[in-house]
Amino acid sequence: MDKIVFATTNEGKVKEIKEILGDFPIEVVSMKEMGITADIEENGTTFEENSLIKARALAKLTGLPALADDSGLEVDYLNGEPGIYSARYLGRDTDYDYKNNYIIDKLSGAKGEDRSARFVCVISLVLPDGREFVERGVVEGLIGYEQKGENGFGYDPIFYLPEYEKTSAELPPWEKNKISHRGKALTAMKKLIVTLD
Repeated sequence: MDKIVFATTNEGKVKEIKEILGDFPIEVVSMKEMGITADIEENGTTFEENSLIKARALAKLTGLPALADDSGLEVDYLNGEPGIYSARYLGRDTDYDYKNNYIIDKLSGAKGEDRSARFVCVISLVLPDGREFVERGVVEGLIGYEQKGENGFGYDPIFYLPEYEKTSAELPPWEKNKISHRGKALTAMKKLIVTLD
């Protein structure tokens, strides 16, 4: 295995994935770099299902090993929303500044542990021979009272990590990648890939 294609068109995610896989001996290319513009419909009901849907479609399209992630923010006070709909929450084209402020407003009556939330990331690998592998990474935190930080993307500015006393968006990328949901899932997947023949 010398090349893997990653199923995402999210530039922030591509940058983060390449940073996390910086020391990986296998070339990882994005859909954009492969010239693939397919819009893969994510109609699963879990992170695992959506991740596998994307990886299977891309492996079939390219004939290459395909990685895909499905990830999102689960806010307990909102019964797990936005969850698997994180990217499409309040509309696919709605910017994250609006989404983040909407969540902060929804939690105006919540204090302390009532603001508990987590980032979940499921990474799937589908090989051309049909073998499938899935890894999951989770990071627990709280929803902040305001947006803070310029790093990261998406919901990072409102995801507060009590042990760091910072949001994900306030951490330098190298530190965030060590503890993030995506970092955990990709690290587990890296260890698995090097054992495959």
